[in-house]
Amino acid sequence: MKKRSRKAKPKPALPPGVRALKTKSFARESRKEGISVKELCEALAELSKGQGDNLGGNVWKKRLNRNMHRSIAIESPERFWVLVYLFAKQDRKNIEDDELAGFKKLAKDYLKANDAAINSQIANGNLEEICNERKEDH
Repeated sequence: MKKRSRKAKPKPALPPGVRALKTKSFARESRKEGISVKELCEALAELSKGQGDNLGGNVWKKRLNRNMHRSIAIESPERFWVLVYLFAKQDRKNIEDDELAGFKKLAKDYLKANDAAINSQIANGNLEEICNERKEDH
């Protein structure tokens, strides 16, 4: 009797040319909570397919870490995603309206940023690029 081969489930991926970034503070918090870069990349790939909570103004909320944490991500359509904020579900139910307004303003600033500005933020350590096959992500 022959064994049936199981096809590996394809890993979710961001659309070609879309960059994935996280802020310095998000990187610190996600490491502290043990959330892997692989999980972050999968979450961003799901967000790029609309699988998350659209809070408006290019701001999204996504569950992470087996639903124990929430992330706030900013989208610049067809250009990049930036993970900007992480919070534990047990600590708070949601973000406040004034925080959402701040994230929407931040999203507008990111939408105005060109690639040189983003690359400068990466070079000075304010942003970190992830989900890039040129780098090894853990």
